[in-house]
Amino acid sequence: MTTTRSLLRILPALLLVALALCGPWIAPQAIDTPVTAPYAEPGAGAALGGDQLGRDVLSRLLAGGRELVVSSLLVAVLVTAVAAVLGAVGALRPAVGRIVERAADVLMLLPAVLGILLVTLSWPGGGRLAVIAAAVALGVPYAVRLAAGAAAPVAATGYVEAAAAGGERLWYLVWREILPNLRATLLALFGLRFVAAVYLVATAGFLQVGPQPPAADWALMIRENSAGILLNPWAVVAPSAAIGLLALSVNLAAAALAPQTGRKAVPVL
Repeated sequence: MTTTRSLLRILPALLLVALALCGPWIAPQAIDTPVTAPYAEPGAGAALGGDQLGRDVLSRLLAGGRELVVSSLLVAVLVTAVAAVLGAVGALRPAVGRIVERAADVLMLLPAVLGILLVTLSWPGGGRLAVIAAAVALGVPYAVRLAAGAAAPVAATGYVEAAAAGGERLWYLVWREILPNLRATLLALFGLRFVAAVYLVATAGFLQVGPQPPAADWALMIRENSAGILLNPWAVVAPSAAIGLLALSVNLAAAALAPQTGRKAVPVL
């Protein structure tokens, strides 16, 4: 029963990610060719109507999620990995941990939107790589706090102290003793950072400091079609719903994959 419930929580994320990755190949129309009048209502030639230039909203919706998914997954993986290593090292070396925490406190004062603009506008050429770098830089300070807090009790356990007293090197303690015992925390952290990454990448797209027109991008679709929301709401509602469902489903899947560490009820004999 538990396995079935976990699969049901993971399945929506798998379907949405697979659809976003394969979307450009199954789009029914060309994403850059007008097929209807601007902001046309849904009809036979365009199931979700047309956008501000008359392009098929459904085709652009299918093609516009791949970059967002790939970028957000990459950001979440990088942030979780960096935070896990820094948190584990900080727990084993308190002096390093204090430096990491003070640096994280300073970086957390930077507003997310301002950080995105500072990095992307100063990055040569800007683009998707600049957005990923900005999202990683903004995500690590929050994640390292959680990772360090989870790693501290593990570092204080007897088997870690015994391994350190036996002469094991720092990286052995990090990779073999600390991180394997943080799987549940790191999976939960991955889910949270993926949601944050979707928010940051979508914000960059909305501000047009990432993908540029005429690229098909969910956040860019929202910005471009907001003026015609009363004429064809699907041009804005569909990409907005796709972003929300993607973040929610991946977060639920990460929570379902995390090991259950809570106490189990003991039946009365």
